[in-house]
Amino acid sequence: MKRISFQGERGAYSEAASALFFDNQIDTTPCSTFAEALQNTENGTSDYSVLPVENSLAGSVGESNDLLLATKLNVVGEIYHRIHHCLIGTGSLGDIDTVYSHPQALDQCRKFIQENSLKTIPSYDTAGSVKIIKDLNKNSIASIASKNAAEIFDVPVIQEGIEDNTNNYTRFLVFSKGTSDKTESSKTSIIFSVKHEAGALYEIIKEFYQNKINLTKIESRPNKNTAWEYNFYVDFEGHQDDSSIKDMLDKLRNHSTFLKILGSYPIAKLD
Repeated sequence: MKRISFQGERGAYSEAASALFFDNQIDTTPCSTFAEALQNTENGTSDYSVLPVENSLAGSVGESNDLLLATKLNVVGEIYHRIHHCLIGTGSLGDIDTVYSHPQALDQCRKFIQENSLKTIPSYDTAGSVKIIKDLNKNSIASIASKNAAEIFDVPVIQEGIEDNTNNYTRFLVFSKGTSDKTESSKTSIIFSVKHEAGALYEIIKEFYQNKINLTKIESRPNKNTAWEYNFYVDFEGHQDDSSIKDMLDKLRNHSTFLKILGSYPIAKLD
Protein backbone atom coordinates (compact mmCIF):
# COMPACT_ATOMS: atom_id res chain seq x y z
CA MET A 1 0.00 0.00 0.00
CA LYS A 2 1.52 3.31 -1.12
CA ARG A 3 1.16 6.34 1.18
CA ILE A 4 0.15 9.34 -0.93
CA SER A 5 -0.18 13.00 0.04
CA PHE A 6 -2.24 15.39 -2.06
CA GLN A 7 -3.67 18.89 -1.79
CA GLY A 8 -7.37 19.16 -1.07
CA GLU A 9 -10.19 17.28 0.57
CA ARG A 10 -11.25 13.69 -0.01
CA GLY A 11 -12.69 13.43 -3.50
CA ALA A 12 -10.25 15.93 -5.02
CA TYR A 13 -9.07 15.23 -8.56
CA SER A 14 -5.54 14.76 -7.19
CA GLU A 15 -6.77 11.84 -5.10
CA ALA A 16 -8.51 10.32 -8.14
CA ALA A 17 -5.32 10.69 -10.20
CA SER A 18 -3.33 9.02 -7.41
CA ALA A 19 -5.71 6.05 -7.37
CA LEU A 20 -5.41 5.74 -11.15
CA PHE A 21 -1.61 5.93 -11.14
CA PHE A 22 -1.14 3.41 -8.32
CA ASP A 23 -4.03 1.15 -9.33
CA ASN A 24 -6.00 1.96 -6.15
CA GLN A 25 -3.29 0.50 -3.91
CA ILE A 26 -3.05 3.68 -1.86
CA ASP A 27 -3.47 5.21 1.58
CA THR A 28 -4.08 8.92 0.99
CA THR A 29 -3.45 11.93 3.20
CA PRO A 30 -5.30 15.18 2.32
CA CYS A 31 -3.21 18.36 2.76
CA SER A 32 -4.26 21.99 2.91
CA THR A 33 -1.54 23.18 0.49
CA PHE A 34 0.67 21.86 -2.31
CA ALA A 35 3.70 22.70 -0.17
CA GLU A 36 2.40 20.59 2.70
CA ALA A 37 1.85 17.64 0.35
CA LEU A 38 5.49 17.81 -0.78
CA GLN A 39 6.75 18.31 2.77
CA ASN A 40 4.95 15.14 3.88
CA THR A 41 6.95 13.16 1.35
CA GLU A 42 10.18 14.98 2.16
CA ASN A 43 9.86 14.12 5.88
CA GLY A 44 8.69 10.54 5.29
CA THR A 45 5.06 10.94 6.34
CA SER A 46 4.10 9.77 2.84
CA ASP A 47 5.93 7.79 0.16
CA TYR A 48 4.71 9.94 -2.72
CA SER A 49 3.00 13.24 -3.37
CA VAL A 50 0.85 13.97 -6.41
CA LEU A 51 0.45 17.52 -7.74
CA PRO A 52 -1.39 18.98 -10.74
CA VAL A 53 0.94 20.99 -12.97
CA GLU A 54 -1.11 21.86 -16.06
CA ASN A 55 -4.55 21.59 -17.61
CA SER A 56 -5.40 21.24 -21.29
CA LEU A 57 -7.94 24.11 -21.07
CA ALA A 58 -6.70 26.43 -18.32
CA GLY A 59 -2.95 26.02 -18.69
CA SER A 60 -0.33 25.77 -15.95
CA VAL A 61 -1.05 25.49 -12.23
CA GLY A 62 1.21 28.31 -11.10
CA GLU A 63 1.55 27.49 -7.41
CA SER A 64 2.62 23.87 -7.87
CA ASN A 65 5.01 24.79 -10.71
CA ASP A 66 6.72 27.39 -8.55
CA LEU A 67 7.25 24.79 -5.82
CA LEU A 68 9.26 22.64 -8.24
CA LEU A 69 12.14 25.06 -7.87
CA ALA A 70 12.61 24.35 -4.17
CA THR A 71 11.59 20.74 -3.60
CA LYS A 72 14.28 18.13 -2.98
CA LEU A 73 12.02 15.39 -4.33
CA ASN A 74 12.33 13.78 -7.74
CA VAL A 75 9.62 13.47 -10.35
CA VAL A 76 9.12 9.73 -10.82
CA GLY A 77 5.90 9.64 -12.84
CA GLU A 78 3.17 11.52 -14.64
CA ILE A 79 -0.49 10.88 -15.32
CA TYR A 80 -3.14 12.53 -17.47
CA HIS A 81 -6.52 12.45 -15.77
CA ARG A 82 -9.68 13.35 -17.64
CA ILE A 83 -11.66 15.96 -15.73
CA HIS A 84 -15.47 15.89 -15.68
CA HIS A 85 -16.86 18.82 -13.70
CA CYS A 86 -20.25 18.79 -12.01
CA LEU A 87 -22.40 21.58 -10.63
CA ILE A 88 -23.15 20.49 -7.08
CA GLY A 89 -25.66 21.97 -4.64
CA THR A 90 -28.99 21.62 -2.87
CA GLY A 91 -30.94 24.02 -5.09
CA SER A 92 -31.91 23.92 -8.75
CA LEU A 93 -29.97 25.70 -11.49
CA GLY A 94 -32.51 28.54 -11.45
CA ASP A 95 -31.94 29.10 -7.72
CA ILE A 96 -28.18 29.52 -7.96
CA ASP A 97 -26.43 32.87 -8.23
CA THR A 98 -22.99 32.02 -6.79
CA VAL A 99 -20.57 29.17 -7.41
CA TYR A 100 -17.51 28.10 -5.40
CA SER A 101 -14.51 26.15 -6.67
CA HIS A 102 -10.78 26.14 -7.22
CA PRO A 103 -9.70 28.90 -9.68
CA GLN A 104 -8.59 26.30 -12.23
CA ALA A 105 -12.01 24.64 -12.21
CA LEU A 106 -13.77 27.99 -12.49
CA ASP A 107 -11.62 28.81 -15.50
CA GLN A 108 -12.37 25.45 -17.10
CA CYS A 109 -16.14 26.11 -16.77
CA ARG A 110 -16.08 29.75 -17.84
CA LYS A 111 -18.74 29.42 -20.56
CA PHE A 112 -21.22 27.70 -18.25
CA ILE A 113 -20.64 30.32 -15.57
CA GLN A 114 -21.12 33.22 -17.99
CA GLU A 115 -24.19 31.71 -19.65
CA ASN A 116 -25.86 31.36 -16.26
CA SER A 117 -24.64 34.74 -14.93
CA LEU A 118 -23.06 33.19 -11.86
CA LYS A 119 -20.82 35.00 -9.41
CA THR A 120 -17.63 33.08 -8.63
CA ILE A 121 -15.86 32.62 -5.31
CA PRO A 122 -12.43 30.93 -5.57
CA SER A 123 -11.71 28.29 -2.95
CA TYR A 124 -8.69 26.20 -1.98
CA ASP A 125 -9.90 23.00 -3.62
CA THR A 126 -12.69 21.59 -5.80
CA ALA A 127 -13.76 18.97 -3.27
CA GLY A 128 -13.29 21.51 -0.49
CA SER A 129 -15.78 23.80 -2.22
CA VAL A 130 -18.43 21.08 -1.80
CA LYS A 131 -17.68 21.01 1.92
CA ILE A 132 -18.02 24.80 2.05
CA ILE A 133 -21.45 24.95 0.42
CA LYS A 134 -22.69 22.04 2.52
CA ASP A 135 -21.75 23.93 5.69
CA LEU A 136 -23.35 27.16 4.37
CA ASN A 137 -26.53 25.23 3.46
CA LYS A 138 -28.09 27.70 1.00
CA ASN A 139 -30.00 26.86 -2.18
CA SER A 140 -28.55 29.94 -3.90
CA ILE A 141 -24.97 28.64 -3.89
CA ALA A 142 -23.28 25.70 -5.58
CA SER A 143 -19.83 24.28 -6.18
CA ILE A 144 -17.92 22.82 -9.11
CA ALA A 145 -16.21 19.53 -8.37
CA SER A 146 -16.20 15.83 -9.23
CA LYS A 147 -19.13 13.46 -8.92
CA ASN A 148 -17.06 11.53 -6.40
CA ALA A 149 -16.76 14.64 -4.20
CA ALA A 150 -20.55 15.08 -4.31
CA GLU A 151 -20.98 11.50 -3.14
CA ILE A 152 -18.41 11.82 -0.36
CA PHE A 153 -20.04 14.96 1.08
CA ASP A 154 -23.58 13.77 0.26
CA VAL A 155 -24.58 16.84 -1.77
CA PRO A 156 -26.69 16.39 -4.95
CA VAL A 157 -25.30 16.79 -8.44
CA ILE A 158 -27.35 19.41 -10.30
CA GLN A 159 -25.68 19.03 -13.69
CA GLU A 160 -22.80 16.95 -15.02
CA GLY A 161 -20.25 17.79 -17.71
CA ILE A 162 -20.23 21.57 -17.34
CA GLU A 163 -16.60 22.03 -18.46
CA ASP A 164 -16.08 24.20 -21.57
CA ASN A 165 -14.67 21.30 -23.54
CA THR A 166 -14.97 17.55 -23.00
CA ASN A 167 -11.32 17.24 -24.02
CA ASN A 168 -10.37 18.40 -20.53
CA TYR A 169 -7.28 16.77 -19.04
CA THR A 170 -5.10 17.66 -16.09
CA ARG A 171 -1.51 16.48 -16.01
CA PHE A 172 -0.24 15.41 -12.59
CA LEU A 173 3.33 14.73 -11.55
CA VAL A 174 4.29 12.10 -8.98
CA PHE A 175 7.09 12.97 -6.54
CA SER A 176 9.29 10.73 -4.41
CA LYS A 177 12.66 10.63 -2.66
CA GLY A 178 13.65 7.84 -5.04
CA THR A 179 14.15 7.83 -8.78
CA SER A 180 12.48 6.11 -11.72
CA ASP A 181 14.26 3.43 -13.74
CA LYS A 182 14.94 3.98 -17.42
CA THR A 183 12.24 2.67 -19.75
CA GLU A 184 11.87 2.41 -23.51
CA SER A 185 9.87 5.67 -23.51
CA SER A 186 11.04 8.07 -20.84
CA LYS A 187 10.61 11.79 -20.36
CA THR A 188 12.83 14.21 -18.45
CA SER A 189 11.80 17.51 -16.86
CA ILE A 190 14.21 20.37 -16.15
CA ILE A 191 14.12 24.04 -15.14
CA PHE A 192 16.74 26.53 -16.31
CA SER A 193 17.39 30.23 -16.67
CA VAL A 194 19.64 32.13 -19.07
CA LYS A 195 21.56 35.39 -19.15
CA HIS A 196 20.04 38.53 -20.64
CA GLU A 197 22.08 38.18 -23.81
CA ALA A 198 21.13 38.00 -27.47
CA GLY A 199 20.90 34.37 -28.55
CA ALA A 200 21.12 32.91 -25.02
CA LEU A 201 17.89 30.92 -25.31
CA TYR A 202 18.74 29.97 -28.89
CA GLU A 203 21.95 28.28 -27.71
CA ILE A 204 19.88 26.10 -25.38
CA ILE A 205 17.30 25.16 -28.02
CA LYS A 206 20.10 24.46 -30.51
CA GLU A 207 21.48 21.74 -28.22
CA PHE A 208 18.17 19.87 -28.36
CA TYR A 209 18.06 20.19 -32.14
CA GLN A 210 21.63 19.07 -32.68
CA ASN A 211 21.16 16.06 -30.41
CA LYS A 212 17.84 15.17 -32.10
CA ILE A 213 15.99 15.32 -28.79
CA ASN A 214 12.25 15.98 -28.99
CA LEU A 215 10.98 18.83 -26.82
CA THR A 216 7.46 18.09 -25.55
CA LYS A 217 7.00 21.29 -23.56
CA ILE A 218 8.68 24.65 -23.01
CA GLU A 219 7.19 27.35 -20.83
CA SER A 220 8.54 30.45 -19.13
CA ARG A 221 7.55 31.56 -15.63
CA PRO A 222 8.64 34.71 -13.77
CA ASN A 223 11.60 34.45 -11.45
CA LYS A 224 10.16 35.46 -8.06
CA ASN A 225 13.51 36.78 -6.85
CA THR A 226 14.40 39.05 -9.78
CA ALA A 227 11.98 41.30 -11.64
CA TRP A 228 11.62 40.63 -15.37
CA GLU A 229 13.74 37.51 -15.34
CA TYR A 230 12.29 34.12 -16.18
CA ASN A 231 12.77 30.43 -15.54
CA PHE A 232 12.10 28.01 -18.38
CA TYR A 233 10.30 24.74 -17.70
CA VAL A 234 11.15 22.11 -20.28
CA ASP A 235 10.09 18.50 -20.84
CA PHE A 236 11.82 16.34 -23.42
CA GLU A 237 11.93 12.71 -24.50
CA GLY A 238 14.74 10.60 -23.09
CA HIS A 239 16.18 9.60 -19.71
CA GLN A 240 18.83 11.56 -17.85
CA ASP A 241 20.92 8.37 -17.58
CA ASP A 242 21.19 8.12 -21.39
CA SER A 243 24.74 9.04 -22.43
CA SER A 244 23.50 11.46 -25.10
CA ILE A 245 21.19 13.19 -22.60
CA LYS A 246 24.00 13.45 -20.03
CA ASP A 247 26.27 15.11 -22.59
CA MET A 248 23.55 17.54 -23.62
CA LEU A 249 22.74 18.48 -20.02
CA ASP A 250 26.42 19.23 -19.41
CA LYS A 251 26.37 21.59 -22.39
CA LEU A 252 23.16 23.21 -21.15
CA ARG A 253 24.87 24.05 -17.86
CA ASN A 254 27.46 26.05 -19.80
CA HIS A 255 24.72 28.10 -21.48
CA SER A 256 22.52 28.64 -18.40
CA THR A 257 22.79 30.56 -15.15
CA PHE A 258 20.70 27.94 -13.36
CA LEU A 259 19.74 24.35 -14.19
CA LYS A 260 17.72 21.89 -12.13
CA ILE A 261 16.88 18.35 -13.22
CA LEU A 262 13.47 17.50 -11.77
CA GLY A 263 13.59 13.85 -12.81
CA SER A 264 13.13 11.25 -15.52
CA TYR A 265 10.05 9.02 -15.65
CA PRO A 266 7.91 6.87 -17.99
CA ILE A 267 5.84 8.81 -20.53
CA ALA A 268 2.15 8.60 -19.68
CA LYS A 269 -0.68 8.04 -22.14
CA LEU A 270 -4.04 9.80 -22.15
CA ASP A 271 -6.63 7.66 -20.38
